[in-house]
Amino acid sequence: MTRLFARRATLRRSVGLLGSFRFEQTAPEKFYGGLARDTVDLIGDLYSGLTGADLTGTTVVDVGGGPGYFADAFTEVGSRYVPIEPDPSEMHAAGLQVGGAIRGSGLALPVRTRSVDVCFSSNVAEHVATPWVMADEMLRVTRPGGLMVLSYTLWWGPFGGHETGPWHAFGGEYAARRYARKHGREPKNRYGVSLFDVGASDGLRWARSTPDGELLAAFPRYHPSWAWWLVDVPGVREFLVSNLVLVLRRR
Repeated sequence: MTRLFARRATLRRSVGLLGSFRFEQTAPEKFYGGLARDTVDLIGDLYSGLTGADLTGTTVVDVGGGPGYFADAFTEVGSRYVPIEPDPSEMHAAGLQVGGAIRGSGLALPVRTRSVDVCFSSNVAEHVATPWVMADEMLRVTRPGGLMVLSYTLWWGPFGGHETGPWHAFGGEYAARRYARKHGREPKNRYGVSLFDVGASDGLRWARSTPDGELLAAFPRYHPSWAWWLVDVPGVREFLVSNLVLVLRRR
């Protein structure tokens, strides 16, 4: 299932992606441009591993897609890309105009049941108070035999606090207050409001128990493939996996 993408998951790729994170807020077009290409590779390889086909002609829903930074990359491979975003300010943050973009909540997706080929979400679940409700919704809209991919940042990993890290290790509220004192403004990602404590075990427990999906793979998003075994080690994975990818087939 993950064989194709595992070939891409090299140390060089990991270093490049992790290095780009410093541009997330200062130069988002630079950060998301590289992430978009990597995301298309990830989704394309997983879809091919599941179905034997490429993404040409597929409908791909991106839950929490913001202004649609991934639109061009998915369009180039022949997909109909549909970003869904609840926050209007995020939808227009980069001045992008994505045809077919939908304003809606990931907790109640405005999409027909069993209607899309691929439903994915990248770095969103940690910003949702009830992420497994969102995950259930993602499976609901995916057609039988289709692909659902949920990738999210783990709280106890180095990037769990986002811009408030690494101080989130001493508590999310403490880290948020410290950031405000140092910078004179509230962090964009406010603990308990727009940033939550979500772990690897939480996601694995949901993925293994949901009746609507079959867990096909779980691996670290930004690690080289030779380090994917970390997901299999309870406790250790919470600190060292950083970002967990859950891959499911819709039953």
